[in-house]
Amino acid sequence: QVRLVESGGGLVQPGESLTLSCVASGDTFTFKDYDLAWFRQSPGKEREFVGDINLIGRQTYANFVKGRFAISRHSAKNIMYLQMNDLNPEDTAVYYCARRISLYTTSAPDDYDNWGPGTQVTVSS
Repeated sequence: QVRLVESGGGLVQPGESLTLSCVASGDTFTFKDYDLAWFRQSPGKEREFVGDINLIGRQTYANFVKGRFAISRHSAKNIMYLQMNDLNPEDTAVYYCARRISLYTTSAPDDYDNWGPGTQVTVSS
């Protein structure tokens, strides 16, 4: 059983930065061979694609990121990161990591599996 677990969430002020981690554990799939993604979900809203990183490190981001976020991975350690800068209150959400099961990047949650439990990010003054 593969398990992804997010960490690093918390309360920050507008304009501050935060780095989230996603760690794979258990009977891990070959971490380096899979494309991984970050999503987020705010109360009352659909789960929203943030960005992904493929097995060779190429990243794709949602338009709202606007250069503020960066995804990276350390495959040997089974870890993926989401560096978030210049946070604003609209970034408040539970952030999730997942494995992409479709061939190409999509924003549809159904194209991903192995969802972690999420980590809460709150941006407030």
